[in-house]
Order: sequence, then structure tokens, then C-alpha cells
Amino acid sequence: MSTLNPTVAGAATTAPGTAGAGPRKTREGQRKKVSNVIYSAIAVVVFFFSAFPVYWMINTSFLPTSLIRTTDLKFFPGMDFTLRNYENAMFNQERAPFLPALGNSILVTFFVLVISMVLAFLASLAVTRFNFKGRKAFIIAILAVQMIPGEAMMISIFRIIDGWQLLNTVIGLGIVYLSGVLPFTIWTLRGFVAGVPAELEEAAMIDGCSRSKAFWKITFPLLAPGLVATGVFAFIQAWNEFVMALIIMTRPESMTLPLWLRTFQQATQATNWGGLMAGAVLIAIPVVVFFLIVQGRMTGGLVSGAVKG
Repeated sequence: MSTLNPTVAGAATTAPGTAGAGPRKTREGQRKKVSNVIYSAIAVVVFFFSAFPVYWMINTSFLPTSLIRTTDLKFFPGMDFTLRNYENAMFNQERAPFLPALGNSILVTFFVLVISMVLAFLASLAVTRFNFKGRKAFIIAILAVQMIPGEAMMISIFRIIDGWQLLNTVIGLGIVYLSGVLPFTIWTLRGFVAGVPAELEEAAMIDGCSRSKAFWKITFPLLAPGLVATGVFAFIQAWNEFVMALIIMTRPESMTLPLWLRTFQQATQATNWGGLMAGAVLIAIPVVVFFLIVQGRMTGGLVSGAVKG
């Protein structure tokens, strides 16, 4: 009597299930491909609607005034390309000068960025790593301050800055910006500090590092992405802020760039759209450059410090 090979019998037993798994995997693969195509199409549409206003601003800044005011849309400057709008924006003597406004914006942004990062970093460490009296009240106060719109305190802020004789000064405007940026930066950095386990420092101290060396060699590099992300927010908010600068910087030579950009629109004259778009491009360039500089540091901070040595 012949006997059935066990291997053949097992294969015969599992063949129906295996045969069903193949089409199932194929269908799942097809669904994933369709989902990827749909998500990619949605991403392209979102990117287009987000990037088109920026492109149109740049395109308009290179067009002459005669073409800007026509009803015919021109998506590329072509042979009509001109730099006259940028020349008008930077060197026209009939409006507030560009270079002093640029200097004021750089100074106040640098002031706010450095001071807010130092104070927020120290405060977030204290709130996260140490238990002290009034800790919860301090955290609640940070949240409460963020809920109050700055416009509701404009009169009070103006009277305080005027009483300190800091109107039309970079320091006075920097103090106002700092009071608005600091609560958010503390709250944001608090989350990053809480996400780094204190056991990493303890392990480094067991290996022979001092507390300060363990913090700077292990913990601080892991906090670098949080510092960079928070710094980008502080930079953008100080660079683009308009309302507080409008009530504090009242002299033409004290204007920041957002106030300077407002001078392109006047009640008695037609709006110079070419110069306005060129000015907007000039204001956006430092933000893009700053982000490109810190982007690599943000990525590098994710991996540095995670490996001992």
C-alpha cells in the first residue's frame, strides 16, 4: 500500500489559504496605491493654493505699472521684466526711507529673539525640572496672559512706554514685543524639556560627568530642535508685528518694515502696487534666509546628543 507524502499533504492542506492570501494582498496593495495617489493630489492642490499668492507677489514686483493696472493677467514678466519697482521701493525719497526701517526691524528682532530664548529656556527648565512654591500658579499665569489680546492693552502699554520715555526707541518696542512673545515661548519650550527624560542626565552622571556637563552634552542637544522651532516663532512674530509698532514708533525714521510698507498706500494718491509688491518681497527675504539657516540645525539637533560619546 502506498503512503501519502506528509509534505505533499501539508501543501495540499494549506494551498487554499495561500491561494486566498495572494489576491487579498494584491487588493490591499492596489488600495494603498490609490490612497497614495489621492493624498499626493490633495498635497499638490494645497501646495498650489499656498504658494500661488507668493508667486503672484514676486511676479507682480517685476512688472511695470502699466501692465499691473491692466485687466489682462500676465503670469510671467517675459520681455517686460523690470527692477524699477525695487529701485522705487528702496530709494524713493518721497516716502519713509527703507534702510532705517530695515535696521530698526533687525535690531528689535535680534533683541527679542536673544532675550526671549534665554529667559524662556531658563524658565522652562525651572518649571519642568524643579518643584517650588507657586509653580502651578506660574504656569496658570502663563496661560492667562496668552488669552489676553494685545490690542486690549494698547492704551496701557502706550502710557507705560511713554512714562519710561522709550517711545520711538528700539528698546521700548523690544520690551513690548518681549512681553507678548515670552509667555508662548516658555510654554512651548516647557513641552520640549518635559519630553527629554531626566534619566539621561542621571546615566551620564553615573558614567562620570558632572551635572552641568551631563546637561550640556546630553540634554541640551536634544532640546536644540525645540529651541530652533521656538526661535523661528519669536523671529516671525517680532519681524511682522504691526499694531504695537504703529502706536510706539510714530516718527518716520523710527519705523519698522511693516510700518514702512504701509507708506505705499496713501489717501491722496493711487496705490503703487509694483512698489508695494517689491517691498513685500524685500520683507520676506530675511525670514526665508533665517529659516534656511536654522533648518539644518533643527535636523541636526534631533540626532546629536542621543548617542553617547
